[in-house]
Amino acid sequence: MTTTSTSSAAPTGTGIPATMRAAVMFGPGDMRVVDKAVPAPLADEVLVKVAMCGMCGTDLKIYDGHFPQTPPYGEYTPGHEWTGTVVACGESVDELAPGDRVCIEAHHGCGRCDNCLRGLYTACLNYGNRKKGHRASGMTADGGFAEYAIHHVSSLYKMPENVSFKDAVLITTAGTGLYGLEATGGYVAGLDVVIFGPGPVGLMTVQACKQLGARRVILVGTRASRLEMGAHLGADHVINTRETDAVQAIKDLTGDGADLVIETSGSTATPQQCVETVRRGGKILFVAFYPGPVTFDLSAVVRNDVTMYTTRGEGGNNVKRAVALAEMGRLKGEELVTHEFPLERIEEALRVMREREGDPLKVVITF
Repeated sequence: MTTTSTSSAAPTGTGIPATMRAAVMFGPGDMRVVDKAVPAPLADEVLVKVAMCGMCGTDLKIYDGHFPQTPPYGEYTPGHEWTGTVVACGESVDELAPGDRVCIEAHHGCGRCDNCLRGLYTACLNYGNRKKGHRASGMTADGGFAEYAIHHVSSLYKMPENVSFKDAVLITTAGTGLYGLEATGGYVAGLDVVIFGPGPVGLMTVQACKQLGARRVILVGTRASRLEMGAHLGADHVINTRETDAVQAIKDLTGDGADLVIETSGSTATPQQCVETVRRGGKILFVAFYPGPVTFDLSAVVRNDVTMYTTRGEGGNNVKRAVALAEMGRLKGEELVTHEFPLERIEEALRVMREREGDPLKVVITF
C-alpha cells in the first residue's frame, strides 16, 4: 500500500489535529492511506472522531470504479457505515455536543426538491449536487474510512449508552430494512415473510420482522454459517438453496406462498424465485443492487396481482427507529461483526470481503 501526503489545514478546534490518516481513492483498484487535512464543520455540520466504519458491497463497487457520482480521484474518501464521537459542532448545531457518541444515516437530501419535501431524501432529485445541499457520506461526499468525518447534523443520531460502536455500524443497515418495510405498508404482524439473502441487510431485516410480529420469517441463502446466524437471530426457518429446492420448501411451509417476499441478496437469479414464492395478491420488496440487468416473469406478477416495491438506503427516518430498537435490545448488530482491520490494512480488508476469506459477515475498519 502506498503512503502519500496531502496538504494540511489549520486545526478545526482545541485538541483537534490539522491532519489525519484517511483512505483516498486514486483510481479503480487504487486506494491509498494518506495524510489529509481534518475538515472544519460548516454551520450545520458536525465533526466526528471515527471509531469504526463498516464495509459492504457498495464499497467494492467504489473500489473497482463502478459507482456513480463519486468525488474526483485523488481526494475522495469512501465509507458510509461509520460511527464515532463528536469533537466539534458548527455554530448553529445545538442538538449534539462534543463527547456524544453518534451513528449515522448516509444520505442527507438537499431539502429543497419535491422528493425531499415529501421525505424521500434517499431519492433526492439533486442527488450528488453538493452546491444544492445534497450529500451521501462515503458515496458522493467524503466518508468514514478516515480518523475524522463530517456530516450534516440531521443525519446523525445520538447513541444510547447500551449501544456499542459495533452495534452502531449495523444501525444504518437496519434502517435499510426498516425503510423497505415501511414502504410496503409497515404492518407485518401475523404475516409469513420470506427474506432472500442472509447478509447484513437480510439478517437485520430478519430481526426487524420478528420484532414487528411476523408469524413466520423464512430466511433463504447459500452459506450455512449465515443461515445459522439467521436462526440465532430469530428466523423461524432457514433454507439452504445448495441443499433444498427453495421454491418448493417455501410452498410447503406457507401453502399459498408468502405474504411478503424481501430480496436482499443482489443475485440476478433471485427475483424470479421471489415471483414463484409470493402468494397471489402478495408483495415483493427489492432493496438490493444488482451487477447487471435482471430477468423475471413480469406477466406472472401481473396475473397474480402482486405489488412490487423498491427502496434505496435507509430513508424515512428509519435509522432513528433502528436506534430505538437497539436500545431496547431488539436489534443486535455486534454479533454480526466478524472481522476487524486497522485503517492501514484497508486493502486487505477489501480483499477478505471480496474473496470471502475466513467466512466474513461484517468487515469493519477500526480506529
